[in-house]
Amino acid sequence: MSRIGVRAIVLGASMGGVLTARVLAEHYTEVVVIERDAVLGVATPRRGAPHTVHAHGLHARGHLILEELFPGVTDELRAAGVPTGDLGEMRWFFNGRKIQPARTGLVSVTAPRPVLENHVRNRVAALPNVTFTQECDVLGLVATDDREQIVGVRVQRRRPGADVEVLEADLVVDATGRGSRTPAWLAELGYQRPVEERVKVGLAYTTRHYRTRPDMFDGVQSINPVASPGHPRGAFFGQVGPETCILSLTGVLGDYPPTEPDAFLEFVRSLPVPDVYEAVRDAEAVDDPVSFRFPASVRRRYEQLLRFPDGYLVIGDAVCSFNPVYGQGMSVAAIEAMTLREHLRQRHAPTPHHFFADLAKVIDAPWGIAAGGDLDFPGVEGRRTLKVRVGNAYMARLQYAATRDHKVTEGFMRVAGLIDPPEALMRPAMAGRVLRHAILRPAPGPSWHGAPATHGTTPQAR
Repeated sequence: MSRIGVRAIVLGASMGGVLTARVLAEHYTEVVVIERDAVLGVATPRRGAPHTVHAHGLHARGHLILEELFPGVTDELRAAGVPTGDLGEMRWFFNGRKIQPARTGLVSVTAPRPVLENHVRNRVAALPNVTFTQECDVLGLVATDDREQIVGVRVQRRRPGADVEVLEADLVVDATGRGSRTPAWLAELGYQRPVEERVKVGLAYTTRHYRTRPDMFDGVQSINPVASPGHPRGAFFGQVGPETCILSLTGVLGDYPPTEPDAFLEFVRSLPVPDVYEAVRDAEAVDDPVSFRFPASVRRRYEQLLRFPDGYLVIGDAVCSFNPVYGQGMSVAAIEAMTLREHLRQRHAPTPHHFFADLAKVIDAPWGIAAGGDLDFPGVEGRRTLKVRVGNAYMARLQYAATRDHKVTEGFMRVAGLIDPPEALMRPAMAGRVLRHAILRPAPGPSWHGAPATHGTTPQAR
């Protein structure tokens, strides 16, 4: 493989950063990953990534990409006790109703996020031309005198008396996540900040781990009552190891799941289906509940900028941070890394304008799924276009049809797993199955404890 340049620098060592380093290593003599935390050999949540304590899944498309970049990684994870299973055979509830299980052939990996990242990070660190610089702050970019090209970064090690250093590079990639400072750095260099789109969902996760009992899951990998406008409290309850399971409760628009143990259990009881409560009400907890808040999904429109410095790219959550309940983040980061790989295979450094244009195409579908789904909740602020209103009305019908027809479940999971585009759900054969069961938008299913469902759609959203 011919080399494009001598050194590439990746800012950030979470999933997006390490996948970026993996594809850059094919084309640069040296790849340096700079991370503010200690990360090598770390398989527990770290200070810079508190969200990783909560439930995560690597679904379908993301799993396929990881297996392509790291052959044998699935077997490696299974050997380490990480559960894997068919995405369609989990116990899914939408609008308070259980959908039909379906064997899809799509693998879901439900490792704790730090464990999965550690496996992938170790594989990348083992590459001979990749170096991790840990516990190091990035202070800013280094540009040419005309500010048309980025040629390095200023960094400072996290130790007393450390000097500021300049690391030169042919390419710098920002993978620092939703807290990315690129908009501010661009402004300092005289460039415009990207336009930001926000969907304020006011989400909170609260998570607790339990000792697994044989009767908890009845042969399924996870039990997932997904939040909906009619039943806005949700949960992800799944196996994450041979003896450990995780319960992440979700609440939106300020309805935050509590961290006090008794109140936490009462929130579990308030879910529309009894499955999770019956599994954990007398289970052995192994830690205290912890909470994480996610105020808004954010998309930064770098592809719309008329000027952008050469030698610099942005990727992952630094470009688009999705509502985590949709389970898209790691898979989209993997798809973005493969997009970068396609540009690198042109045998020259990626042109920011062309790269961001292609990245926008990658992001469009998952952003439409997540942002559109959030806008089905009446209290979520945002513009409800005709496409959003029609899409949500159809999706409610489709999810109801999936309670009757496993082929609808299969098609739905292929889209949720980012294998097929959302348009696949509108094709005549699928639409026929959907409308056979739900010509009108169904009302939410009843709650098991008698609490009335919230008819959460507004007239505009029907």
